[in-house]
Amino acid sequence: MKMHSADCELCNGDGGEVLHYAKEFRVVLVDDASYPGFCRVVWNDHVKEMTDLPVADRSTLMAAVCKVESIVRAVMQPEKINLASLGNMTPHLHWHVIPRYADDAHFPSPVWAEAQRQPSPSTLEQRQALLGALRSAISEQF
Repeated sequence: MKMHSADCELCNGDGGEVLHYAKEFRVVLVDDASYPGFCRVVWNDHVKEMTDLPVADRSTLMAAVCKVESIVRAVMQPEKINLASLGNMTPHLHWHVIPRYADDAHFPSPVWAEAQRQPSPSTLEQRQALLGALRSAISEQF
């Protein structure tokens, strides 16, 4: 039986554009114009913490996170990848996979910090242009 919470946005919505849906998790592309390629790996059942999962499910989830990271790195060519599982605002287990660049709005701080600069619109357009390739790569490699 699937665990669900009526007031959870990740139980009641996808959390982004679904690029891959598996029985246990989904991979979504976040609509964030400042961070093209920002993905989430969302556990489908409503659980709050990694340790709420059996060990085998933890391994399944982390393998998916690592696979998404690898694909984002290959396609988006970032300086760095940030992985985060916060859940303070949305206590539903999910991992953020965020490509980071030295010229992004917040680098080297987290994307949730105060912006330090305005990224170049042409640079953001170039990164947006890679999203089709990212969608295809995730679809093909899962």
